[in-house]
Amino acid sequence: MTSGERGPQTGRTFDPWYSSYAERTAGLAASEVRALFAVASRPEVVSLAGGMPYVKALPEELIDSAFRAMMREHGSEALQYGGGQGIPEVREQILQIMALEGIVDASPDDIVTTTGSQHALDLVAKLFLDPGDVVLAESPSYVGAIGTFRSYQAQIVHVDLDDDGLIPEALEQSIARLRAEGKTLKFLYTIPNFNNPAAVTMSLERRARVLEICKREHILILEDNPYGLLYFGEPAPPAIRSLDAEHVIYLGSFSKILSPGLRVGWALAPHAIREKLILAVESSILSPSTFNQWVVTEYLRQSDWQQQIAGFRAVYKERRDAMDQALREHLPQLSWTSPDGGFFTWLRLTPELDSKEMLPRAVTELVAYTPGTAFYADGRGQQEIRLSFCYPTPDRIRLGVRRLANVINGELELLETFGTAARSRGEDRVTMPPPDIS
Repeated sequence: MTSGERGPQTGRTFDPWYSSYAERTAGLAASEVRALFAVASRPEVVSLAGGMPYVKALPEELIDSAFRAMMREHGSEALQYGGGQGIPEVREQILQIMALEGIVDASPDDIVTTTGSQHALDLVAKLFLDPGDVVLAESPSYVGAIGTFRSYQAQIVHVDLDDDGLIPEALEQSIARLRAEGKTLKFLYTIPNFNNPAAVTMSLERRARVLEICKREHILILEDNPYGLLYFGEPAPPAIRSLDAEHVIYLGSFSKILSPGLRVGWALAPHAIREKLILAVESSILSPSTFNQWVVTEYLRQSDWQQQIAGFRAVYKERRDAMDQALREHLPQLSWTSPDGGFFTWLRLTPELDSKEMLPRAVTELVAYTPGTAFYADGRGQQEIRLSFCYPTPDRIRLGVRRLANVINGELELLETFGTAARSRGEDRVTMPPPDIS
């Protein structure tokens, strides 16, 4: 195809460069979560879709003070290129955070600073994945990880979980089946604490068992822990990385405990992998933002950051409680996972409903959620919904759940009256009073 010919349609326009793209770009696709943002950002819509932290709870005067101290003490360094591993000062601070997760055997040299943990995910995928390789992931799993692994043409195989997290027996069975099929297994991706989206936490016993299986089978564990310090009662169990230093890559982030806009995360990796990660950083972005690393460093030096995180816990617990109360009041016929920390509630629908097909109607009723299909690589999730309680106020959460209940109950009434063909009917919509968006 020449540059003058038209290729397949992308959005509303034809892409004349379609035939020039690398084959691996076939795995690049807009996630359902990203597609929701434009709609969910409208002020009249109650968004229970995104995973944005409530940054208004941050002490802005301390951030301003940290910024001024950074410019005063480190301005010339902060405005210059840095090394691929990140500045040692922020890596020293990261050690204190990981110690709260039970990781006490690391040094600053073991850490690679990244542009958020999503960047770290991409770096690990770049290092390990060839087309056709298998990544084991929880069922369901983080939509951003699914997109990253797909972009490297990996096959994602889901492993079942329950209320105690990943099921070791299911992991063993999946490994045995895939090995019998001649597949190449590269790593297990897991969010053991307050899983996104399933909201469950892996027990300590399960962590040890999963580690034992992966060590025996020579499968790396990629442990993603953005929510671990955001517990509402007892702290989460120690990180899997605290149990073993050689078979686990641990990913952390300041996005949920400080600010996502700073885009500072990290990877804690075994020595040989760490050196490869640094090279991968340098070959892609040269270095993570020195400026932002210094802002984080000075903020952590000047503030009582543990107290600030405790404040976040209180904010999110209040919102979780509002979500639970609203679901009990308006959707008592359904079941859901109420998390002990993190950002999300995982709602299970009745078999006749489809969360993805129901979403357009929900938006017309001025409420947005993320359909469960976004969190599976194999098309499952039609009867599941992720509800986010991290950003809306408790009153907005209650309003959003009430609207969602109207949508769900309206769908059930239509199905009972007309059958499945009624799903797309514009008439028969349940009406709502004008929304209070104050």
